[in-house]
Amino acid sequence: MQLPLAHTSIAALAAMVLSVALFTQAYSPAKSDDAVSTRIFISAEGHGPDVIMIPGLASSAEVWRDEANRLQAHFRVHLVQVAGFAGTPTLGNANPPLLEPIRDEIVSYIISHHLNRPVLIGHSMGGLVAMMIADRHPDAISKVMIVDSLPFFGLLGNPQATVEGVTPVAAQFRDQILSQSQEQYAQGQVRTMAMLIKSKGPAAQAALAAAQSSDHEVVAHALFEDWTTDLRPRLPTMSMKIVVLYPFDGTMGISQDLVDGIYTNAFAGLPNKQLIRIEGSYHFIQIDQPERFHDEVVKFLSAP
Repeated sequence: MQLPLAHTSIAALAAMVLSVALFTQAYSPAKSDDAVSTRIFISAEGHGPDVIMIPGLASSAEVWRDEANRLQAHFRVHLVQVAGFAGTPTLGNANPPLLEPIRDEIVSYIISHHLNRPVLIGHSMGGLVAMMIADRHPDAISKVMIVDSLPFFGLLGNPQATVEGVTPVAAQFRDQILSQSQEQYAQGQVRTMAMLIKSKGPAAQAALAAAQSSDHEVVAHALFEDWTTDLRPRLPTMSMKIVVLYPFDGTMGISQDLVDGIYTNAFAGLPNKQLIRIEGSYHFIQIDQPERFHDEVVKFLSAP
């Protein structure tokens, strides 16, 4: 993975530091009956049925801010922040494994806070974690919305991919990130995030700042686990309703039919699913198409 260097102005850097400081003050480690979480921070806001929103790799919980603001008049929104991402302390995520402990601590939060089968909404790696919860703890939740995630990341490169086949490549990407300094990693996120977000507004800049301030070692290990986790064999057992939003834009350089085929084939084993293509968006649908995203979230939450 080539992560190029780019210059950041002193003013922009200062603004980034301030936003991260304010963010970490607003979130606290999620508490269970037995212990304080070492993997996640959670902030709850609003009133009503519970909705848990899980962000993706190197993202801030604030990536959901626009949608959370809209929902909290009628729902209690629980914003999950992965420790080590977006300038938060790494805590237990300083060492792998990451995804299964994150899954388990979200479930512990649900149980300890007596949430009544909340809805999960997960983006990217957060979508994979949501599927892991649906697989291992189906009785703890009611339904799931996945925002541009696959049950096996390796399918993006090869429809015949296997965990064994992608592991050496994933390890190479992990090791390349680990070999960088934090500054090199952060500067390289300028190009990386430009490939993931089409829009150029404040929300896109905030997502970039979150990625740049994420601990590069935590990102490296989380990426490796994300890449080498294959939930396809478990999909037939996930009987709850699962809605999958996935993006398409003509500037992606691949055909709509190919994109449709990737997601259709990836989720073929899922019994109670709805796949929805979102036009004019890259990976961060909630940023590139916030109005369409909100419409789909409302329909999802309103449906039985």
